[in-house]
Amino acid sequence: MLGKKTGLSKEMAVALTLVFWAAAAWCLYPLLHLEEVDMSNVKPYLYRSAMGITILLIFYGKTLYDLIFPWVLNRTIPRLNAVLLTLYLAVLTGGIVFFMVRAVVLYLKSRQRRGFIF
Repeated sequence: MLGKKTGLSKEMAVALTLVFWAAAAWCLYPLLHLEEVDMSNVKPYLYRSAMGITILLIFYGKTLYDLIFPWVLNRTIPRLNAVLLTLYLAVLTGGIVFFMVRAVVLYLKSRQRRGFIF
């Protein structure tokens, strides 16, 4: 049929994105407060943090796709959208690197009992 819209509505897509951002924030919360993490049961924090980093990587891939794909089809996107997507991609890159370093620090702290960290 003509005019039949496929996919999610805009409101539903925004709501789903916000749910995933909230899930990522919940998963990554222990990495922001490493001092409060109980080192006796650190494995759940590592798994939870890995899930949060995975969600961030999915957002990174989607943003990169949104930024590059229009150029593959020889379409242009507005410059403001390109600039904002590039800034968003840079912030996501910084966040992913930051949280990965924190996850490594958490892992090394959990192994501290076995010897010198560095």
